[in-house]
Amino acid sequence: QVQLVESGGGSVQAGGSLRLSCAVSGYTYTYSSYSMGWFRQAPGKEREGVAAIDSYRRITYADSVKGRFTISRDNAKNTLYLQMNSLKPEDTAMYYCAAVLGTPPFDVLLRSARYNYWGQGTQVTVSS
Repeated sequence: QVQLVESGGGSVQAGGSLRLSCAVSGYTYTYSSYSMGWFRQAPGKEREGVAAIDSYRRITYADSVKGRFTISRDNAKNTLYLQMNSLKPEDTAMYYCAAVLGTPPFDVLLRSARYNYWGQGTQVTVSS
């Protein structure tokens, strides 16, 4: 069973930065075989895709974070990262990492329904 554990959340002021990490374990195939994504959910809102990187290292971002967030993966460390810069109060949410074996079509990488392994989440709070 694939297990994902997020870390790195916290409280920052607008304009600040945070780096989220997601440690992956328990996978049957190599970590590099999994496509990975970051999602977030604010209170009263639906979960939304933030950034994703597939097994070929192709990357996609939600329009709301382009130019501010950077997703990366270290296959040697079985870890996924999300560098978040220029944070805004509207970025406040619980952030989740997710994994799926293989490579979904690129245009659906930010759809949560495509992923079947999820972490417990890490809270990010941005104050104005």
